[in-house]
Amino acid sequence: MAMADLNLLAVAAAIVAAFVISSTWYSVFGTRMLELRGIAPTQEQDPLPGWKVAVEVVRSAIVALAIAVGASLLDLRGVRDALLAGVVVWIAFPVVLLAGSVIWEDVPTKLAAIHSGDWLLKLLAITTIVTLWR
Repeated sequence: MAMADLNLLAVAAAIVAAFVISSTWYSVFGTRMLELRGIAPTQEQDPLPGWKVAVEVVRSAIVALAIAVGASLLDLRGVRDALLAGVVVWIAFPVVLLAGSVIWEDVPTKLAAIHSGDWLLKLLAITTIVTLWR
């Protein structure tokens, strides 16, 4: 498969979608996440440093590119393929990794569930975008 087979506009849209989904998700669950980590939420949260935002965009880019390559190699077609691929990737990677952090690092299950929900939504969006927009 050549890079020419990838729709880089779809990958860019998937990156933006993943970033927006995460931003929205953590704005909803951020306070609860802080409480679960033992951090007292303050009335005014400091804005995220620019480098963290940049790192998150790079992380999203890596995931979107990897999924776009996989969708192309597997010749995924349609919403059903996209959603199934998203769920499989979610279970195989974030769920397995987060379960390990719960088991071995005593991460609270509810905290892992918050992160897991974020990953599920992002992966469903990414797989759907790169599969349907090829």
